[in-house]
Amino acid sequence: MSALRLGTRGSALALAQSRAIAERLGAEVVVNESEGDRSSAPLAELGGTGVFAAALRVALLEEEVDVVVHSFKDLPTAPHPGLAIAAVPARADARDALCARDGFTLDTLPEGARVGTGSPRRRAQLLARRPDLDVVDLRGNVDTRLGRVGADDPERALDAVVLAVAGLERLGRGDAITERLELGPWPTAPAQGALAVETRAGETKLAAKLDHRASRLAAEAERGVLARLEAGCSAPVAATAFLDDGMMFVSGRVYAADGSAQLTASHALYVADAKDPVGELAQRVADELLADGAADLAPLGGA
Repeated sequence: MSALRLGTRGSALALAQSRAIAERLGAEVVVNESEGDRSSAPLAELGGTGVFAAALRVALLEEEVDVVVHSFKDLPTAPHPGLAIAAVPARADARDALCARDGFTLDTLPEGARVGTGSPRRRAQLLARRPDLDVVDLRGNVDTRLGRVGADDPERALDAVVLAVAGLERLGRGDAITERLELGPWPTAPAQGALAVETRAGETKLAAKLDHRASRLAAEAERGVLARLEAGCSAPVAATAFLDDGMMFVSGRVYAADGSAQLTASHALYVADAKDPVGELAQRVADELLADGAADLAPLGGA
């Protein structure tokens, strides 16, 4: 039998994530570059988060590879015809990290500090917490972004960037973190820190042994909130879910783009008491947010 072929993007982070999964599956790694990797245009202009997954999914459907690994938050929420999520391995740290010059935290950054991010959600959160900040749009890989912190060129120099803790730690760059932003006051992107191992439909057994139920339920609940809000990649939406002693907690938050307002909804239930706990909780959270006027704050409803 030929070796299992695992497809991945060619970025350092994608390779780090994929090699860890490949080792557990005994698979060989096959690199496939996406349009998102080649372009420096803003993510929304490229077609949203799904641009990173598209080329990998084509390779999977055309049987060039047998398994692919995605950052779960980068996948569109709608199922892809002919494919299935075979596993969500145990989730890494879901928090965001501030990586600042001179050991600054978000509260101690100087007034007017320049902070880089390519995320509408992080931009809104930064401005909600520190309206005085100069939030700079930022693209590029992790090393490129970190390289702008304290750079000599004043036009490129930033005082800080906001990145995912999970990505930094997977790359061995945890030393760059000056503050880990707690999920209560600073919820993150739905499924941040979680990986999705995808196969062709009917072949999920290839990777099913890697599935971690609690991580999968939490990530799917967070993505369920996003899907029910019909929020696109330009919408500043955050969600957090976790299981504790048989109970699942799900919280969603929608921000105005400029951070001037926000809405939060939270619900919980015992997993054993519901036929579809993920769907039920995601629906409750989304319904409450919409009833409270979330669509007036952010581009929802597929906008």
